[in-house]
Amino acid sequence: MTKNEITANYDESWKEALNEYFDSFLSFFFPVAYKAIDWTKPPESLDKELQQITASSATEKRIADKLYKVWLLDKTQVWILIHIEIQSQYDVDFQERMYIYNYRAFDLYHKFVVGLAILGDTSSTWRPNSYHQAMLDCELSLKFPIAKLLDYESRWQELESSDNPFAIIVMAHLKTKATTGNLSEREQWKWTLIRGLYERGLTKEKIVNLFKIIDKMMTLPKELQRGLVAKIKHLEEENQMPFISPTEELAMERGEQQLIIRQLNRRIGEIKSSFIDTIRTLTIDKLELLGEALLDFSSITDLEQWLESNSEF
Repeated sequence: MTKNEITANYDESWKEALNEYFDSFLSFFFPVAYKAIDWTKPPESLDKELQQITASSATEKRIADKLYKVWLLDKTQVWILIHIEIQSQYDVDFQERMYIYNYRAFDLYHKFVVGLAILGDTSSTWRPNSYHQAMLDCELSLKFPIAKLLDYESRWQELESSDNPFAIIVMAHLKTKATTGNLSEREQWKWTLIRGLYERGLTKEKIVNLFKIIDKMMTLPKELQRGLVAKIKHLEEENQMPFISPTEELAMERGEQQLIIRQLNRRIGEIKSSFIDTIRTLTIDKLELLGEALLDFSSITDLEQWLESNSEF
């Protein structure tokens, strides 16, 4: 795995997406399962139980694994367990792990366990969907449905027009993988996807949620992230949108700005709007420097001189 690859955060992003949009996940990838579930009864996430199952496994724990209890429309099964695994890299032991987790979940509840797998790797030929062992006339096997994210590359227009949140998440995953060795290109795709959130006419809540998922997955170096933040600010100002503080960095930056402005008002009197506008263009590092420098300010002239020396970078 390359250094650049490590910057991508697939597991936490997918886990957050599943927590937020479980029904949309099944609708998008596994419609047969989606149509069989009684959605009038909220699914129950079994995170603690999954920890029991994975903790004793010799295989590496994947934090994107999820285990749900759902109720079916078909009353022949009161409820079933759904085990979901997101696999972003080729793994020779993947099928065995699916089998191990399946029987351990069954052993915990003695209920049928449906295993579902998302394959987010870059190999078009790796498509594990079963586990089978046989010896001395004894056989055991497990077959499970898979969704191969790479297949959606050829369905890009379909993803762009879909209103399912996982269409956007798949796009983010594919472009994160495709830009492993080119983080400048990743920043461009990240900006394209973020801008698309606004253009889709989504609610503020959905924009914030999906932004957080995309931002977490498509990790960027600090300088590229700053450039992205500037684009977002400009987009929101241009379209007169309320500021939504979708990332921790943005939220931290605005909090720092407000604190600095309050401190300046107390120390040298109320500052005019042109100075405030300049302060809002400063990076976190520059804001921290200003926070230290203002302790020595005695007049508005001191602020003006500091901004002239530090506002261009």
